[in-house]
Formats: sequence, C-alpha cells, structure tokens
Amino acid sequence: MYSLSSRLLISVSVLLLLFFGATIAVLDTAFTEAGEQARRDVLGGHLVALLAAAEPGDDGELALPERLREPRFAQIGSGLYGELRDANGDILWRSRSALGLAIPTGVIPAVGVQQFERQSLADETPLLALSLAVDWEFDDGTTRSYVFKVAESLDSYNAQVAEFRGQLFTWFAAVAATMLLAFSFLLRGLMKPLRKIEAEISEIESGQRASLSNRFPTELTGVARNMNLLIDSERARSDRYRFTLDNLAHSLKTPLAGMRALLGDKRNEDFEQRFNDQIDRMDEIVRYQLRKPATASKERHVLQAVQVETEIARLVDGLQKVYRDKAPQITVKVSPGMQFRGDSGDFLELAGNLLDNACKWCKHRVEVTVLPSRASPAVSSGMVLTVSDDGPGIPKESADTLLERGMRLDESTPGHGIGLAVVNDIARSYGGTLSIEQSKMGGAQITVSIPPISSAKSEQA
Repeated sequence: MYSLSSRLLISVSVLLLLFFGATIAVLDTAFTEAGEQARRDVLGGHLVALLAAAEPGDDGELALPERLREPRFAQIGSGLYGELRDANGDILWRSRSALGLAIPTGVIPAVGVQQFERQSLADETPLLALSLAVDWEFDDGTTRSYVFKVAESLDSYNAQVAEFRGQLFTWFAAVAATMLLAFSFLLRGLMKPLRKIEAEISEIESGQRASLSNRFPTELTGVARNMNLLIDSERARSDRYRFTLDNLAHSLKTPLAGMRALLGDKRNEDFEQRFNDQIDRMDEIVRYQLRKPATASKERHVLQAVQVETEIARLVDGLQKVYRDKAPQITVKVSPGMQFRGDSGDFLELAGNLLDNACKWCKHRVEVTVLPSRASPAVSSGMVLTVSDDGPGIPKESADTLLERGMRLDESTPGHGIGLAVVNDIARSYGGTLSIEQSKMGGAQITVSIPPISSAKSEQA
C-alpha cells in the first residue's frame, strides 16, 4: 500500500469499524438489559395479580378463579403461564394457557423472596420464570406454604432483539458507508496540493517549468521552498560545470594555437623551452578550470600576489607565436611593481581573453596598459587593465550583447563567443567592472577596473 489516500481510507475504515462495533455492542447490551428488565416488571405484575386473586377453597387449600384479569392465562399457547404449588411441590392450580405443557419446577425460593430464572420447555422454547414462596395464614389460624409461579415465553422478545440488531447493523453500515464516501471526497480535495506538486515536478523534469509555484498550503510551503532551493542549486551547479567546460575549451585554444605555430619552427634554438612553456600553460589552465566548480568565485581563502608585468609578458610572447602571420605590434605599459591580488588563474583568464580578442580583431597595433586603481595608489591593491586595438571596433548598441555567453558579432571568425563574458564574470567576482569604448586608434578599447581589496570586500558584503 504505497498510496497515501488508500492508507488513510483503510485507517479510517478500521477506526470506524472499531468505533461502530463498540457502539453497536453498547446499544445492544443496553437494549437487551432494558427489554429483560421490562419483562421482569411485567412478570412481577402478573405474580401480584395471582396473589390478589387467590382465595381459600372448599377443600381447605388455596384456589384461583377460572377467569383472571389477564386473558392470556386462559388462552392456550399465549406464551404466558401460571402455576400454584403446595409445599410438597404438587400442582394446585395451572393456567389454561399451559395445557399440555410441562413447566419445569426450577429452584424453590425462600419465603418472601422472588426468584427469577431462565428455563426451557420440552421443545426448547426459552422461558423467563418468576417464583415466590409465601406462608398463607387461614381463618382458623393455620399457616401453610405455597409457591406462586408465572412464566413467559421469550420467543417474541428474542425476535424483537434480533430485529433491533438487524436494524442497528443496517443503519450503522449505511452511516459508515456514507462517512467513508464523504471522507473519500474530502480526502481527494485535501490531497490536491500533493498532486499539484507531483504535476509541477513532472513539468520541471520535462522542461515546461523552471520551479515550483508558491501557491500551496502552509504545511507544504516549506517543502516547495526547499525543493526550489534544491532545484536552483542543482541548476547552478550544472551551469557552473557547463561554463567550466566552455571556459576550458576557450582557454586551451590559445596555447594550442601557439604550439601549432611552434611546430612550424622546430629549428629555433629555444623551441623546446617555448613548447614546454605552452604545455605548462595548458596544465595550469586545466587545473584552474577544474578547481573553479568546487568553490564559488567569492569564496577565496588565499589571495596570491600575481606579478602583472611577468604574466603579461608571457601572454604577449605566446600570442606573438599564435598570430605570427598577422605579426601584431603589441605595446605593453605596466606600472613598475604592479601586482594583482587574487587567483593567478583568474588574472591569466582575464588578461589572456582581452589580449586574444585584440590580436584577433586588430589590423596591426595592440596596446596594453595596467595602472593602479584611483581608489588606492598602491600598486599591489586595485588595478585598471586597458586593452586597445586598431580594428573595426565594437558598436555601442552591441556592447551589452557581447557580454552574454555565446554571442558574437561576426560568425565567420573562429571563436566561441564567451571571452568577454568570462572576463566580465571574473571582474564582477572581484567587485570590479568592465567597460567597452572606442580607442584612440579607431578600434575597441576594453577597460577592466578592479577595486582595492578592502573596497571589493565591502561592495560584495
């Protein structure tokens, strides 16, 4: 039984069965006892009537008249019987209704005590009998003992009890069935929010819905909220891994192109050293990209001091090999002692993407400047990185579009369309900004401003 509705219905059915069973038992007992008490009261009345009608006879014994006030004593088979016995148990009088029947003598009660007992006729007809022993004082002063007895057949009483029990079971069964039917309809309405959650989860699985709605009862609001948090967390994790793979593929493009260029110039004396540098660069990129999904970009436990001038020189040297056919003139201006406080992989991703885009789109010239942030003159804190080229530039109306992943202005040019999006993400993770303008050379000028560490932390907080 995995259905919650079925479990509830069965539980309610069992409870109703127990409750109604106990109620039926109590009512049946009460009715039976009340009916039997009524029969005893009636027999007591008949016994008193016999006592009142008894008179001494001509033979010196008690006698009862032929006609009594209760006509059933004179009616054969009426079910009401009467007897009068002496002290020896001999029958002095028997009602006409007991003609042909042998009423059991039963227990002789003590004088003045009424004795109720259940007896049976020869044909197993049940009887309820009442006996009373009395000492009768005659006019001559003598006293004799007599036993008055009345009995009544319980057939009609048992039939009434059976009929009452049948009606009782019928009515309670009808009430139980009605209650179960009403409860099933009520349960159907109460379970509607659960079915709604199930339907919305199915829609999420099929891609028709992004999250659960918030229109649920109070008891299910927490479930829906936690489910949405789980869905958002899993979606963010999936996006993070997907972005990581995209970034990895994009980052490896430049070292691979550099290695391809170096393979065409094997006779160069420093070929092996430069080739190994590219391999080391690829290994560093792989480790950096695979490390990013494990922790969010804001959760940085160690801030490294990255030597900006040294890393820029490495990037420029590699790009000179990649774009050997174009042979761009790359001018680098870095403030002496300039350092980037953060992850070295972040800086290489940031500067490498900007330089790669500039070399790809420039005609001949590329300029790179790295200056301290205006917020802090310390060269080891904030940083303003500017990369300019003399290419076709970027229209203002397309600047925001290029910051989205997969968006490119020229589909004919090789690329993934995620370089500027990666740069923007890294800059924002450090509390910085990215701006796109037109350079003095006529091409694009992209500026990344990274605030000082204290400022960045306060902005993020």
